Amino acid sequence: MRRCNEAEKEDAKMVPAWELVTIASRHTIICSRLFEHTLARYSRTCSDIKEPRPLCQMSTRSSSGPGLKRKRATPGSSQTAKKLKLQSSFVAESPFPDFEHPTPAEAKEVFNLLSKAHRLRDPERRAPVAGPNAAQTCGNVPNVIESLIGTILSQNTSGTNSGRAKTNLDAAFGRNNFAAIASAPLNEVVEAIRCGGLANKKAATIQKALRSIKQRHGQYSLQHLAAVEEGERMTDDDIMKELLAYDGVGPKTASCVLLFCLGRDSFAVDTHVFRLSKILGWVPPKADRILTQAHLDLRVPSELKYGLHVLMIQHGRACKGCKKIDSEESCILKECLKARKAEDGDDALEVIDDDED
Repeated sequence: MRRCNEAEKEDAKMVPAWELVTIASRHTIICSRLFEHTLARYSRTCSDIKEPRPLCQMSTRSSSGPGLKRKRATPGSSQTAKKLKLQSSFVAESPFPDFEHPTPAEAKEVFNLLSKAHRLRDPERRAPVAGPNAAQTCGNVPNVIESLIGTILSQNTSGTNSGRAKTNLDAAFGRNNFAAIASAPLNEVVEAIRCGGLANKKAATIQKALRSIKQRHGQYSLQHLAAVEEGERMTDDDIMKELLAYDGVGPKTASCVLLFCLGRDSFAVDTHVFRLSKILGWVPPKADRILTQAHLDLRVPSELKYGLHVLMIQHGRACKGCKKIDSEESCILKECLKARKAEDGDDALEVIDDDED
């Protein structure tokens, strides 16, 4: 009797077949509507996305005019164009044409003062020799590319550090093995010259210059710049323009190659020469280093350019009295300016106050 009651209860729980069919139908309808709704949303989204055009159909016209192909100027090419424009602008005329200092007499006076205070190691300019370290001698070697590399390595560091960097570079790749340096991975060149400071920048500059030289001349050589034969000797301006055409080579570096490697009369302005020129009042207070070089290269007599450049660097490195405006140390240049002011009442001391920090 109990079993019959339990069976009846189970039968009562069972859902009739027609209800199952109804539930299934409703479920199918709901799923179908959800699918249609999702499909519609997907279709609208896809219609908002523009199909990319094939590369062959893309326009090469720029906003500057119809039919003109778009050219992207690289930072290097833009900087090179700026360097060459400045060089061409100040070949014969100073950027400060109304600024009459230094006079030949003023340049000679400073030369004599510094000659007494510092022993000029080489009163007469030496002919380049193959033996010395190009970085320690400001590029005083006969190979023009080696001189260029040595001058690049000497930037913003001491002679000791730049000399070690050049020695390591020669040990890693061989002296004047320019093909090996140019084709080496950048990090290997960086490691070789790391002790010279700014290794990443200098390594990239050296490799770019070497590759550009090879592309331009078909070989790793700039010896045509050193030609002295009639009909082959280049002008100072043409040499400067070629050196400045290489990325990373600035006016000071190019001028050093002319002065020390090629034996030309060029007045290179580094940090020390620039600072002392400001103290002496040889350039307007707001002149930068590049314009200072352009101005002084025209104002300093040719026979003084080599010796005065070397002496000003020696003095700038050694003298503590002219490194800061408020320095209490003595400086023969400042003493000279004070004496001149006492004699003729000019504004020499006011120029000193405008010196850079």
